Amino acid sequence: MDSVLSPLDVVARGAPEDPVAIARPHRVGAAAKWFLANFPGEIFYAVKANPSPWVLDALWAAGVRGFDAASEREIELIAGRFPDARIAFMHPVKSRRAIRRAYALGVRAFALDSEAELDKILAETGGAKDLTLMVRLAVSNDGASLPLANKFGVSAADAPALLTRARAATEEMLGISFHVGSQCMRPLAYKAAMMEANRAIIKAGVVVDIINVGGGFPAIYPGMNPPEMSAYMREIREGFEEMFVAQNAVLWAEPGRALVAEAGSILARVELRKGDALYLNDGAYGTLFDATHVKWPFPVKLLRTDASRARLAPFRFYGPTCDSLDAAKGPFALPADIEEGDVIEIGMTGAYGVAMATRFNGYGETELVVAGDAPWPTMFETPAAREAESAVVNLAERKNRRRRAK
Repeated sequence: MDSVLSPLDVVARGAPEDPVAIARPHRVGAAAKWFLANFPGEIFYAVKANPSPWVLDALWAAGVRGFDAASEREIELIAGRFPDARIAFMHPVKSRRAIRRAYALGVRAFALDSEAELDKILAETGGAKDLTLMVRLAVSNDGASLPLANKFGVSAADAPALLTRARAATEEMLGISFHVGSQCMRPLAYKAAMMEANRAIIKAGVVVDIINVGGGFPAIYPGMNPPEMSAYMREIREGFEEMFVAQNAVLWAEPGRALVAEAGSILARVELRKGDALYLNDGAYGTLFDATHVKWPFPVKLLRTDASRARLAPFRFYGPTCDSLDAAKGPFALPADIEEGDVIEIGMTGAYGVAMATRFNGYGETELVVAGDAPWPTMFETPAAREAESAVVNLAERKNRRRRAK
């Protein structure tokens, strides 16, 4: 991959035809090291957030050894890249072939939220007794910017019976998991969910070995300023201390967005301007799904070698496809003199950006460039992070000097 000091260097060379995905592995490493140092349990990265090789390699280099996979292909990806990784198949509804294939690849941890799914897991693993069964509980998503409570999770009323049956089905570990929703803005939501799980455990009268607090840990977006990450860790620690679990019970977490959001951005070129509408070479079917459909605010900046002094004005975006749904209302604040050929950097797209790109209408390709800067607010400012950024900047400077020498 090409390396630059900042995305402005890409623009200085001339805007590429396709969108450019900016990768900042040092930001992945900083976030991963923070979680490993501060979460009181084991980390399983949610692969779906961004399965790019540079992300996975940065996590592994930082010390992450656990991966939350949601599909057969994600399991194959991780098993092939990191043979010693711990993989948990955390999708609550899986195909029978996927269960068989996962078990054959060494996966032993499986999520479920119904007796029918438990039956499938037992049948397709040959009644294996070495399974870690993770019962997913439905909990409130009131503190989340993107609730995820409707599709998965056993109800509080039905959870005790499912826990009892799962406990009898395995000689290994039994766990209970939940998801408080994506971009959770209330640290107390984790403790509240843990108390809900605790009530189900007490009613079931079973020994539980793992409490999996799931994902939902937030990143900083415009207008979304979550509490410090340490507040989330504090509520989780306090909640765990109050739970009726095995004496040697452990905590799991499945961060995705929090580990990678800060590490990526997209450079999109303006193909046409119509008033306050900017037609870009990237959009809903490329890397900007969340900006268009979820309608979250994303930080944006105009990248010009000669800085604009124009006042900021509100703009909306249209993507390159012929689908009228390929649009983001924003408003996105950019200099009023923006025009065709200008390049916009759309930040905080390391999570659910390139991972959700399609090839609809023949669009969706991106060029990948590594940058050594850290332009967006961070949840993980540490001396180690600053040292890693300095190392990346020094490497980029050496590469630029060699390029100029040629």
